Amino acid sequence: MPVPKYSKWNITAASLGTEELGHFEMIATIVHQLTRNMSMEELKASGFDAYYVDHTLGLWPQAASGTPFSAAMFQSVGDPITDLMEDMAAEEKAKTTYDNILRLSVDSPDVTDAIRFLRAREVVHFQRFGEALRIVQDHLDSDNFYAFNPAFDTNVGNLGCK
Repeated sequence: MPVPKYSKWNITAASLGTEELGHFEMIATIVHQLTRNMSMEELKASGFDAYYVDHTLGLWPQAASGTPFSAAMFQSVGDPITDLMEDMAAEEKAKTTYDNILRLSVDSPDVTDAIRFLRAREVVHFQRFGEALRIVQDHLDSDNFYAFNPAFDTNVGNLGCK
């Protein structure tokens, strides 16, 4: 199968993945620094005791709700338009999460400075994914680019598209 014209610009390359892992490392470091010296009384008073029972103070990637991280959190269907829209939504959700953390951590400049940095990166990622989406859309040959998967369907005439 020939390489699509829009594949020359790949925001999902290793550099972005590496940066996202760096975000996780920063969050994990903040959590470690905030919890490493907690007493049993502080653990109980903060509601962190249930986490402590399962993980002591080890870092376990999970949502604030307690849902553990899993590969199911990656929503990918292989269609560039669908996947880029999902990526943009994920960046916006991360930005909202950082906004909520900032509301909760106003008295901790060490936390807020790091979270503000991470939030700014989510904004940049959203913009880059938007640019990638525009590139994909600009290089499609169909008037109705939602009717086929440009990464897979090379003969769109069979799908009823122009």
